[in-house]
Amino acid sequence: MPIQHRVGVTLAVIGLVCGFSIVPTDEALASSLLVAPSTTLAPGQGEEPGTGAPAPDQQLLVDATIAAPVVNRDNLAATDGLQTLARVGTNEAWAKLVLMFGGWPQTDANVTVMLRWMRQENGPPDWWNRNNPLNNGYGSGGGAGLGSYPDLVTAAEYCAKNLQRGYPDIVAGLQAGSSADATASAIWASPWASSHYGNGTHWSTRPVEIVQAPASAWGL
Repeated sequence: MPIQHRVGVTLAVIGLVCGFSIVPTDEALASSLLVAPSTTLAPGQGEEPGTGAPAPDQQLLVDATIAAPVVNRDNLAATDGLQTLARVGTNEAWAKLVLMFGGWPQTDANVTVMLRWMRQENGPPDWWNRNNPLNNGYGSGGGAGLGSYPDLVTAAEYCAKNLQRGYPDIVAGLQAGSSADATASAIWASPWASSHYGNGTHWSTRPVEIVQAPASAWGL
């Protein structure tokens, strides 16, 4: 065989051997892969078709590169519902009930201005007088806010409805829920009270006493 042919054959053999040597084995491939964690969902039942062997466990494979999502629980919040507020039964609970019926946030500012408003209309010792804490005329059957409601839940619902139907500035303050003073100013300027609360001179900002009404006033 000519020398050039021998050299060519030799090089071809060397190249083939090198090619085999760089092909990874199955074991090498397996060791280089990320092993996905698995979770057994259910034990195998019955037999593997055609083999007679027990059926394998059902497993869920998850890509090892997928990170678990971060769950932020700090922003979770909840507000009391109608039944809970009625059972609490205080003037503060009634203020929150009005806010709930109106769809307004139960912020500290909103609860504070509602409690102060209730105090101006009926003092804390008997804030549930005639089941009409804000002396609301709408739906109470009495003029000048001297009517009554069958229970405090009904009173809260009618109060929210009356504000929504004719007191846009008060509603705007409650929707913002950020300033008791700003909402109070809207109340003074509104026609809710003919005295306008002395444009604020008859409006106290001292803390309001929390008082529980009788269960009968709540219709319980």
